[in-house]
Amino acid sequence: MESIPNFRAFARKIGFDPDYLEAFEQKLFISGPRSARRLTNFFVLLLLATVIATYGVLSDSTATVIGAMIVAPLMGPIMATAAAVVIGSLDRAWRSLTLVVVGVICVILLSLMLSWLVPDITISFTENGEIASRIAPGLTALLTALASGAAGAFISSREEIADSMGGVAIAISLVPPLCVVGISIGQGAWGPATGAFMLFMTNFLAILLAGGITFMIGGLGRLAYTGDSQRMRRRSFMLIIFGTLLIAIPLSVTSYQAIDRSLETRAASQDVTAWLGGTTHSMVRVDVNGDQVLATIEGFGELRPLRDLADQLADTLERPVRLYLRTIPSQVETSQATSQ
Repeated sequence: MESIPNFRAFARKIGFDPDYLEAFEQKLFISGPRSARRLTNFFVLLLLATVIATYGVLSDSTATVIGAMIVAPLMGPIMATAAAVVIGSLDRAWRSLTLVVVGVICVILLSLMLSWLVPDITISFTENGEIASRIAPGLTALLTALASGAAGAFISSREEIADSMGGVAIAISLVPPLCVVGISIGQGAWGPATGAFMLFMTNFLAILLAGGITFMIGGLGRLAYTGDSQRMRRRSFMLIIFGTLLIAIPLSVTSYQAIDRSLETRAASQDVTAWLGGTTHSMVRVDVNGDQVLATIEGFGELRPLRDLADQLADTLERPVRLYLRTIPSQVETSQATSQ
């Protein structure tokens, strides 16, 4: 029986502080006589973060992109939307959500225009790591976003640890994927644009879901909830859950394809290594893309017939393949010196 009181005492310790409710609402929701100033601050920071993130992505600079994540204020209205749903305030939820939508549109349009100032030849969707890492999200992105959303809600509900929010902003990516969307649209690359926007939607829905659940567990709904909005809260959570499950489908497909490609690449690499056995060559890299296999090797001297390798790869991958072999010539020189 003692475990029940202990659990309740623990729940009170991690629960929402009733004395902090007024300050929490003033900090999270943009309203009142200072609304114009707060909105100005929001959009100035958002546009500056967009400039930083766009050119950080284009220059493949991780440090610059991290700086943009810290500056970007987009997580605020998303977390406010989650809190408004828990509280049951339809008006606050719509205002916060509208601010998110307007912010998203501004980021995409500005990054699109900024990308026009950069020569197209410098924009690569394969060699640029900051772009490539955001156009094919998998289930790990959803799991990371769920944990980050819960952490953000927990931090925002406690005044004494508010300084930790910067770490959450780094963990969950909001503005950089939108910048990749704008850059991709500017290049006419709709596939990467769709993938990057899917990453943003994954993070957005995960913040709403995990943040809302965290607020509920903390007791925010019990402290500020009005019975008139019970239906609104229930329907909102159902919509958020449905959206999260829906976006998990393409994320699962992407994860499966990535795992399958990794397994095929490993198997193909083993075949290439075995084919090179007994020669002076060594394998550098193997890339498998559908029915095409590109093997890069280095060395000098004679090789076994290429058809033998192609036949082995076809047996391993269980489909006809077209093999491309790239050889990097190398020369080994030795010198021996004697002591005097």
